[in-house]
Amino acid sequence: MELNIVGTNAITYPVMHVWDWRVAIYLFLGGMSGGLMSMSAINYIRPKKGKVDSSCSWQIPVIAPILLAIGLLFLNFDLERPFNAFWFYLAFKPVSPMSWGAWIVFVIYPLMILYALAALPDAIKAKIKNPDLRGFADKMQPHLFKLAKANFIAGILLAIYTGILLSSLVARPLWNSAILPMLFLCSGMSAGAAVMIIVAKTKETKLFFTKVDIWLIIAELIILLLFFYGHYTGDAAHRQAIMPFFSKSHEFFPYFLSILIIGICLPLAIVLKFLEVTGEHTEELTTSGLLLMNASAVLVLVGSAVIRFAMVYAGQISGYGGYM
Repeated sequence: MELNIVGTNAITYPVMHVWDWRVAIYLFLGGMSGGLMSMSAINYIRPKKGKVDSSCSWQIPVIAPILLAIGLLFLNFDLERPFNAFWFYLAFKPVSPMSWGAWIVFVIYPLMILYALAALPDAIKAKIKNPDLRGFADKMQPHLFKLAKANFIAGILLAIYTGILLSSLVARPLWNSAILPMLFLCSGMSAGAAVMIIVAKTKETKLFFTKVDIWLIIAELIILLLFFYGHYTGDAAHRQAIMPFFSKSHEFFPYFLSILIIGICLPLAIVLKFLEVTGEHTEELTTSGLLLMNASAVLVLVGSAVIRFAMVYAGQISGYGGYM
């Protein structure tokens, strides 16, 4: 059901948000989990010149399903009747994005668990008290390479789905764009690379994912510009939908701040990364070099979260009858 309220006073005619910060957190954690799945798979599959970074080899596959579980918990909190969620799994609706999302998570999550168990080193597996679980982890270890390749693809599907969930809602012009899933995919991959940078211990791994994240951030900014350009050249409803990001009025000031963060923090992250990657390095990273890398990675995570919050809230005040 679509409800249009025509008025000029934002106090008399308040905006009703059906989706709030809990959905935005789910989209952020879901996208980052997908990015972590793909980035950790790249870390395992790629040819390594030096010593393998053991921290990224097993910690990231373990972190990814935990973050997704937290995101699903926030999504569950947003549901009016959370115990009715099982109805999603009693049928499959090919034309329903939410049905696709429920089944994608249902299939991907066990794959994430298998990958995490296979990636556990012997020292960590020795601490598992349950002998059956420890034995199962041993059986999964020979399939680590295959599971890594499967998680790379599954991570892309998970990250891109978070954008498809919004873009399929035609009644919201801001969301109704084929570019939005690509923006969320690129943002999720970039967030995953940023976490890899923070968790990694070796210089070689940090530098590799710093370079990867540079190109992901550049691609993300280009896609973001194309997203706004596509709306600007669209119909009146699509042009009006992007106004909260550029209006200086008090009503849309939070969105104006959001675009400042997206437009400044992410480019700043690129500059920090370029300075760190192109600079001369000793055998070990210096304290200032580590600080620059981790600071830029944190900025990427902040920018990724801001995009989700801005899109969720700004999208709900857009409509074909004007601002809601």
